[in-house]
Amino acid sequence: MVVQAPDPISRAGVRSLLGQQPVIDLLDEVEAGPGTVAVMVNETPDETTLSRLRRLVRSDGARAVLVVGAIREAEILDVIECGVGAIVWRHEASAHRLVQAVLAASRGDGDLPADLLGRLITQVGSLQRTAAGQAGVPLTGLVPREVDVLRLVAEGMDTGEIAGKLSYSERTVKNVMHGLTTRLQLRNRAHAVAYALREGYL
Repeated sequence: MVVQAPDPISRAGVRSLLGQQPVIDLLDEVEAGPGTVAVMVNETPDETTLSRLRRLVRSDGARAVLVVGAIREAEILDVIECGVGAIVWRHEASAHRLVQAVLAASRGDGDLPADLLGRLITQVGSLQRTAAGQAGVPLTGLVPREVDVLRLVAEGMDTGEIAGKLSYSERTVKNVMHGLTTRLQLRNRAHAVAYALREGYL
């Protein structure tokens, strides 16, 4: 197990708590790799922390435990997306709680504080309701009608030509393009075609 923290006091504190535990094998920070559990300490999951977590999990193959003071609603899914399986509030970070989280992470299990789990469930439910309200449109990815329109955009056709080819109104073609660029946060038609090519739709 390795410990990463933005300041020497936090790092030393976590290492001191866990160094006394017979089930924990402390390693130097540079030794993070496949099968290693990395405990990352920070007050909030800022962009630097999220980047480090992504690197640890995706590139180094480590399992991650995040010890954090607070997480805003908008950050919950970002943290989970980074591959963090265990989160401990800083004010609850006793030796027992940290060992529990490290062991859960080493097994590949999830370990979230109850209040955070409730917030995550609420967010996922909200995302599902939003998706369901869009008549079967997925949160990510393309539906067949969007693929048909993008295929013709890729062939260089303008809105009128696409409408004629697919027997749609021009308004429908514009709505399809607007819907997919907004949902997937694409900048323009070229970006939409590039997305469809990269994801294998075209």
